Amino acid sequence: MDKIYIKLGFNKTEDEIYKQLVLARIIEPASKLDTIRILKNLGIQAPTNTGIHRCMKRIYDCDYRSIISELCFDNSYKEALKLVLYDVTTLYFEIQKEDEYRKPGLSKERRLEPQIIIGLLVDSRGFPLEIQSFEGNKAEVHTIIPILRGFRERHKLNNITVTADAAMLSAKNIEILERLGYHYIIGSRIARTPYEIETYLTDEETKLNDKEIFETTKVITVEGKRTKRREIFQYKEKRASLDLRNIEKTIKKAQNNIDKKSNIKRNRFLKVKEDKRQLNFVLIEEARKRAGIKGYITDLKIPAEQVIDSYHQLFEVEKSFRMSKFDLEARPIHHHTRESIESHLTIVFTALAIARYIEAKTKISIRKFIKTLEPIRTVIIAIGDDFIQIQGCVPKFV
Repeated sequence: MDKIYIKLGFNKTEDEIYKQLVLARIIEPASKLDTIRILKNLGIQAPTNTGIHRCMKRIYDCDYRSIISELCFDNSYKEALKLVLYDVTTLYFEIQKEDEYRKPGLSKERRLEPQIIIGLLVDSRGFPLEIQSFEGNKAEVHTIIPILRGFRERHKLNNITVTADAAMLSAKNIEILERLGYHYIIGSRIARTPYEIETYLTDEETKLNDKEIFETTKVITVEGKRTKRREIFQYKEKRASLDLRNIEKTIKKAQNNIDKKSNIKRNRFLKVKEDKRQLNFVLIEEARKRAGIKGYITDLKIPAEQVIDSYHQLFEVEKSFRMSKFDLEARPIHHHTRESIESHLTIVFTALAIARYIEAKTKISIRKFIKTLEPIRTVIIAIGDDFIQIQGCVPKFV
């Protein structure tokens, strides 16, 4: 992995301790202090506790993240850069009191503790390009533009399409994306059954076919002028089955509230007027009609199927998040200041780039890759045209 670190150019930081912290996080994610043990087990001269703390300060003060982001961009295939993917996740902290950075907010893990929000931009293969953290109570919709603006200014790219889910959709965001020169494919929220589908279903015997597509336009404002952009809808039977199951669960919870079997909680299908509770059958019927329908807004003039396929590549950024949160244990449990948290995230970002590179070359997960090496003392591995020699005992991946 040392040779991969060098091949990707990450040695540009000229910081040996930083390299050790990155590689140790791939092999066995642990606290910075426990990293000393991990490195010693590998037969590598480990830094001191003081050396690690000084390195963490250098990572932040010298802005290693910008250096690594530039190198990640240089190592991304140009074809993969034509479509970039953006999403966010949350990392929580088991602390008693929030601060200006770690704040309670809408948690991806349904946690109540203070958290931070992480925005990640990857290319169409899932290789990381940019990472940024935000206050825990920041709305997701306000996170995408800072990252994309920085990416655009840093690389001066043209003809780039960004894909993001419906949480990033707002008229203001679309206006800024167009001003920055991005094309976009963004999931759209469907508050009611689209008119085109409503008209199509006027006959009670008419049913939607699996993967059937409808097209319309959506009026947005760009630089003060009202203009139209494509809005595409697709029905999928598999999605409809899931939506209908979730609708029935929500109805059941609402009925339990009506029967006073549970305390009143927010439920979209429950109407409460004074002391009277009842199901909102109008909303229930509307939700059932929308089951299985997904919307997409884009400025691209390409086939609708291609728009939808591009949107579904968001699974690559989700995969990178899963790798960061579980394989690399990104949650900064042992860090308490913003500077140290940001330095930790830079280490995870660098480790993620190496892990995704290894996965792309070997076609196996980074977890399986490490476990395969676990019982081996010395090994030479061929990855493409590169040969990597690893000496020492690889500790268990925990």
